[in-house]
Amino acid sequence: MPAFNWPPDPYILALTGIGMLIALVTWLPLALKRLPLSLPIVCVALGAALFALPQIKLSPLPQAYPVLTERFAEFVVIIALMGAGLKLDRIFSIRRWAVAWRLLVITMPLGIAAITAIGVWVVGLPWPAALLLGAALAPTDPVLAADVQVGPPRSGEEDEVRFGLTAEAGLNDGFAFPFVNLALALAVATTTGEPWATQWITHAVFWEVGAGIAGGWLVGRMFGWLTFHIPAESKLAQTGDGLIAIAATLVSYGLTEIIQCYGFLAVFVTAVTLRASHRAHDFHHDMHAITEQVERIAMMVLLLLLGGALVAGLLAPIGWVELAAAIAILIIVRPVTGLIGLLGFPADRRERMMLAFFGIRGVGSIYYLAYGLNHFPFVGGDRLWAIVGLVVLLSILLHGLTVTPLMRTLDRTHGRDPDAPIPPPGLQGPGGAEASHDV
Repeated sequence: MPAFNWPPDPYILALTGIGMLIALVTWLPLALKRLPLSLPIVCVALGAALFALPQIKLSPLPQAYPVLTERFAEFVVIIALMGAGLKLDRIFSIRRWAVAWRLLVITMPLGIAAITAIGVWVVGLPWPAALLLGAALAPTDPVLAADVQVGPPRSGEEDEVRFGLTAEAGLNDGFAFPFVNLALALAVATTTGEPWATQWITHAVFWEVGAGIAGGWLVGRMFGWLTFHIPAESKLAQTGDGLIAIAATLVSYGLTEIIQCYGFLAVFVTAVTLRASHRAHDFHHDMHAITEQVERIAMMVLLLLLGGALVAGLLAPIGWVELAAAIAILIIVRPVTGLIGLLGFPADRRERMMLAFFGIRGVGSIYYLAYGLNHFPFVGGDRLWAIVGLVVLLSILLHGLTVTPLMRTLDRTHGRDPDAPIPPPGLQGPGGAEASHDV
């Protein structure tokens, strides 16, 4: 009989931990449904507690693993973008998506400009580094904003607030990229003196945006035809396997990145196009379900690592100036720029306030900063990581503690029971998304 060995094999411990993680991912959203608490708060707290144990020697600082940080955050974001696009019931049009255009065209550029100014005049960063900070922190995150987004496809949970925040998060993670590339172009120009404007406008703006939209649309059309419209029994919807959404995500992102355009934008366009190819088909539920599960597991792992980075000293460079800047970015810049973007928008005051307030910062910000620092050695990288880490942490706490009571109040305002189960596809209540927008 073999002797009882302690501690157990690390492989066995890892399997046990992964199983517990998956169980938490499944159970926690249900347990937290009525509490003023969010899954990201629990994940960060668990990560901090885990990595504070003396037995854990790993120090998951993003500076120590720059490429892994960029790639893992990138993966989480593209999965979230596919999920966001698939669950939007509202037919795409300039008029129907007006709230998203306002937040994208007015609010986000104003936010980038304001954060850049704070970075230069308050924090004391060079202009290129401040612009990178602004581009990283201005977009609403598609990952951590799940609690303020619309429900699953055809569930009827698509009021103006949830739709606006979902569409904004899907679009602005792609449209923020030109500003990240502008920061890189300016940083290179300050050291080499090379001209940058023509190259940035022609390639980083027109080509990468235009090709990203076109590439995403083509991939979405292709997968839509293969999934719903190909003749006979070989259509992909016959499989009932929602993994096709993961395939569409990776193909869309990979092909568009190969031709050097914005894959984030392409993935969201692919998702919206795929949804439009047969809007009422129940297979969209299967595809959305698998993307949500993969996204939630990956998000939880990333937030556990963020909690570990916090206890490992990620916020060590933070002083009073950085703290004041982070608070201003969250409670002044986003709400004010959000309200400016929504001036004249036909929604009641409460809805405009909620749209302006819930500009959640998270995984997208981590990705953009990692991308920028991996492509140019900005001076003060640790300080930039500390500011972004602090803003993400404060956003997780502020928005996580307020999202449940505020969204429950919104539901009651619209005559919905926030505790009612989500209806099956096609059985929406009065005022459901398709009833109001698909006519």
